[in-house]
Amino acid sequence: MAPHDPKNYLGFDFSTQQVKAIVINDRLEVLQEAGVQFDNDLPEYRTHGGVNVKDDNVTVTAPTLMWVKALDMLMDKLRVAGADFSTIAALSGTGQQHGSVYWRKGATKLLDELQPERFLHEQLAMAFSITDSPIWMDSSTTAQCRSLEESVGGPQKLADTTGSRAYERFTGNQIAKIYHERKEAYNCTERISLVSSFACSLFLGKYASIDYADGSGMNLFDINTKTWSQPCLDACAPELAEKLGDPVPSSKKVGVIASYFVDRYSFNPDCAVIAFTGDNPASLAGMCLEKGDVAVSLGTSDTVFLWLDTPTPKLEGHVFINPVDSRTYMALLCFKNGSLTREKIRDESADGSWDLFNQLLDMTPRGNFGNMGMYYHIREITPEIEGVHRFNKANESVSRYTSREVEVRALIEGQFIAKRLHAENLGFSTGSSSRVLATGGASSNLSILQVLADVFCAPVYTMEIANSACLGCAYRAKHGLIGGNYEKVIKGPEFKLACKPNNDADKVYTPMVDRFHDLEASLLANK
Repeated sequence: MAPHDPKNYLGFDFSTQQVKAIVINDRLEVLQEAGVQFDNDLPEYRTHGGVNVKDDNVTVTAPTLMWVKALDMLMDKLRVAGADFSTIAALSGTGQQHGSVYWRKGATKLLDELQPERFLHEQLAMAFSITDSPIWMDSSTTAQCRSLEESVGGPQKLADTTGSRAYERFTGNQIAKIYHERKEAYNCTERISLVSSFACSLFLGKYASIDYADGSGMNLFDINTKTWSQPCLDACAPELAEKLGDPVPSSKKVGVIASYFVDRYSFNPDCAVIAFTGDNPASLAGMCLEKGDVAVSLGTSDTVFLWLDTPTPKLEGHVFINPVDSRTYMALLCFKNGSLTREKIRDESADGSWDLFNQLLDMTPRGNFGNMGMYYHIREITPEIEGVHRFNKANESVSRYTSREVEVRALIEGQFIAKRLHAENLGFSTGSSSRVLATGGASSNLSILQVLADVFCAPVYTMEIANSACLGCAYRAKHGLIGGNYEKVIKGPEFKLACKPNNDADKVYTPMVDRFHDLEASLLANK
């Protein structure tokens, strides 16, 4: 590619329900987009929501070859949309975290000898020793989780090493289950990929390394040394390090595009392939988080992303290597009781009206007269508590509040205090926070955002960004090619200041965080 030729960048997202792609130019403007829905566009695989749920309702998989065929279709859709692949200077991608792909012995030869006149899925039909990939929705590995924790000295020791205690969906536990229940298939496996590195392998024409960030979600990767943890490997399966390969930084150029794509789609042979990563790290890249930032997504589930220099892993939440700066970390917290819980209290206390809900919230003073609530209509993840728990200023449990406005503020304050508490448990400090970035449906509600700003003692900004994971990988493609500081190379979406914390916010809410901690601990102790 000549110095003055246009340089475009391509990002892929192999998510649970679809695979999609975005082409951006050097100014980060979106040129083309395309997607393939698994259920609708590939009905022969009989997936529902992109997955197959087995009869036991805990084993959840996806057909590996379906993802390959979806890529065949996606490339043609991109070409029809007008994408000029010869201008692509670099590409990268993401995959749903925790899914795993099992290449059979000899598959590397199939990748190396791909013929451009044939579809990928035709040539890779026999490439996998296990044809249905375990994915993040699978919860069939409880026994393997307990075994792993016991073998390394307990759940906190595992979290200190890998960033998380053992989770059923995490890849190490899925591999352990396959080794114990399907030894022949395991022994026939030459390479184990994550969905991200599997997708990257297709573009490289050889096995791609697992990147640090996605590798952090396996219960196998030591986030301190950035190498595989031998005790964890030994606890899961034999000869596992050889099957996983050596991990690499998420921004590393892992090679150039395979000749298959050069010949079939007219890619420039110098097109760089940057390591693919997981969907949550890719979203951090797409939102362009910086040091000290907190991203809060207010959707069906609420999630919190943190940029951390020095994490303190706990038994809740997850710590990954930062995908845009491997010297630092990102933390992820997920809360099931998000928008549906807010809507339930809106319906019960505000006649189903957001306008009335906001009026009730605004008319109640910060601190809510000492009242505090925890609203877990479904069993929460962080922490594992269920039910609605209301407390008065004396920390006494009460069955209900006498006024609607107290109920509304107790809900919103409780949700955000919980987020701050568990973020602080993982190493976040309000003193270092430069801003809170809010996304999701509730980020358009200024009354709710004002409470968020007050609880976190930081200004709240909003942004309009769609397909953040896919876009983040297009950004990462450019950053991986150019190098340097991510925030200097990528000038991402503009953020709009929504609200600032009130002057008394720290005085009001810091003691409430401590109270919340004690009340939560009491509930957990009495489960």
